[in-house]
Amino acid sequence: MAVRVQPRQLAFALPHAESLSRDDFLEGSANAEALGLVDGWPDWPNRVMVLVGPEGAGKSHLAAIWAEQAGARSTTVQSLTAATVPAALVTGAVVVEDLQAGCFDERALFHLLNLAREDEAHVLITARIAPAAMEIDLRDLRSRLRALPVVHLKAPDDHLFRALIVKLCADRQLSIDENVVNYVASRIERSFAAARRTVELLDAEALRLGRPVTRALAAELLRDS
Repeated sequence: MAVRVQPRQLAFALPHAESLSRDDFLEGSANAEALGLVDGWPDWPNRVMVLVGPEGAGKSHLAAIWAEQAGARSTTVQSLTAATVPAALVTGAVVVEDLQAGCFDERALFHLLNLAREDEAHVLITARIAPAAMEIDLRDLRSRLRALPVVHLKAPDDHLFRALIVKLCADRQLSIDENVVNYVASRIERSFAAARRTVELLDAEALRLGRPVTRALAAELLRDS
């Protein structure tokens, strides 16, 4: 007797676009100072500024907004070399993303800061922790970084956290109602990274099961996570 096997639905991780426009930036008390820095350019207190915040806090979004305004090029600190420094500063403004101790060419970054000073260029550096808390081997670079003004992105308040969940779902074209948003927001760690991980899991599970994102699905997922 032939046995009929129910086909199992496969979930594919399809690419999705996350909007980094100024209109799509979620404003709140947690990021007001950082947004003020970006919107206040070129009237900065220093030509080189450091934007610090936890994973997913919006540093790259703010950097993209500023790059659009300032005509800045963007690079990661890990890809920076002495040879690429002049090209990075060719427009007179550059974003240097993801400053982390021990994983970049310190002399290249020091060269960039020196050249930026000579050329009167603007530099926006993003990092998860302030440079003063980093272990930097090159003494001159350590001194230079610790002297830079730092603007912090804070943890989101309730309103911003719920709006973040909605935006992350919208970026994935994932339909979610207010009851589900409130349920999820009250049951996960209030951090940008936790919101992003949870939305990714909801999207993957809804796709795998062929179900909409409901409170019941969220409850199942959060109970098992």
